[in-house]
Amino acid sequence: MFLPVVLIGFYAFGYFQKTTAAITWLVVASLFFYGWWNPAYLALLGASILVNFFIGRQLLPGKSGESSKPLLIIGIIFNLGLLGYFKYANFFVSSFAALTGSDFVLQEIILPLAISFFTFQQIAYLADVYQRKVTEYSFLHYCLFVTFFPQLIAGPIVHHGEMMPQFMKQGMGRFLSQNLMVGLVIFMLGLFKKVMLADNVAVFATPVFEAADAGDVISFATAWIGALAYTLQIYFDFSGYSDMAIGLSRMFGIRLPLNFNSPYKSQSIVDFWRRWHMTLSRFLRDYLYIPLGGNRYGNSRRYVNLMLVMLIGGLWHGAGWTFVAWGGLHGSYLLINHVWRHYRGERFGGVCWRLFYQALTLLAVVVAWVFFRAETFAGATQILYAMAGGHGVDIRGFGGANRMAVYWFAVLIPFVLLLPNTQEIMRRYMDEIGYRIEELKGWQVRISFEPTMRFAISLAVISLVTVGSLWKASEFLYYQF
Repeated sequence: MFLPVVLIGFYAFGYFQKTTAAITWLVVASLFFYGWWNPAYLALLGASILVNFFIGRQLLPGKSGESSKPLLIIGIIFNLGLLGYFKYANFFVSSFAALTGSDFVLQEIILPLAISFFTFQQIAYLADVYQRKVTEYSFLHYCLFVTFFPQLIAGPIVHHGEMMPQFMKQGMGRFLSQNLMVGLVIFMLGLFKKVMLADNVAVFATPVFEAADAGDVISFATAWIGALAYTLQIYFDFSGYSDMAIGLSRMFGIRLPLNFNSPYKSQSIVDFWRRWHMTLSRFLRDYLYIPLGGNRYGNSRRYVNLMLVMLIGGLWHGAGWTFVAWGGLHGSYLLINHVWRHYRGERFGGVCWRLFYQALTLLAVVVAWVFFRAETFAGATQILYAMAGGHGVDIRGFGGANRMAVYWFAVLIPFVLLLPNTQEIMRRYMDEIGYRIEELKGWQVRISFEPTMRFAISLAVISLVTVGSLWKASEFLYYQF
């Protein structure tokens, strides 16, 4: 009931040209949305908003003068301190205890939902104010910028300058049927990916990783089934959430930046990080890699910066050494990729070489995902050892109980590698987002979206099947963010 009620209220205020009321309505709805999980953490979110807005106001030109940089540092320390306590305190204490043999423990701290997203978003806001990139300072607009429910829980991480002009534009809240149509199509495609694809392939990944973490011996086929299943699960899960965020926002006339662009089609790790979690990559580049010096001080410093950024990026995803290992692996991949490009340039060769590079990139990503998914180092190494044939190679294991997983892979892998993605299908209606969207060619043009009866019926079938499956529990992968 939430979405229809919020849409009706928003457009009712817009009909009477009550822009401030429409924005207030969205803020209240977004706070209700966040508080539905645990109302107690609304106070934490509210305190974070108040402190960051106050510091942002003090960073305005003419207010803080030469003291602006210390004030910026205070704001960053506040945000990182909040994140560090709730997300990393238990991790650091347990790691220290393991190293020293201490028996000191903290009472378990419940992680507030989406704290990493709204913390990074507000750090970016403070940095943008300090750099004089922010020109609008309405508290109401700032509240919506932080809490806007379509992207609050799972991203994308947006910039103040991307959102504020949209909140301030004339006609905010005015109903446009095209916005509702396009938003609904994108939202349903995302929901279909999450509910029908990600959740159904997850059943082949979860038992394998749980068994490995428990210390069970994993066979060659079982290890590959688990790793490939999780590779597809997280792909469709994150792709689905990204689509749903963009679709929901578009229903309100708000355009979010793209966050996911067919990363498994990448022919290098550098390209992978231009396509996977694009707004996080942008944040890490703009607010960590470049301030550290980027590539301005030679290749050696550049490689150190890249590795440091990826280690921090890994830890951002979760408070555990497996996430650090995942970040370290991707940092190593990037170093190898940049060294290779330094000596070989951007040349990819013919079709066969391109396919080889794509397969090699995907293999590297699959290996890294094992550390991302496993709860323990022992579980991750157990699976990787089995994948490498440590317990023998028996391809007969891909039959029997694993046959259904192989059928799913046979459908989903071509889906990932060959079909156009959502923004390519919706290309005619998404140009304004600001990212270059590839042109469709050949047979792919036939599935480019058109507001016709054929597409209406197709969407109706997808919607009925998807909504009909919502009765079962659905895993939320981003609870630890």
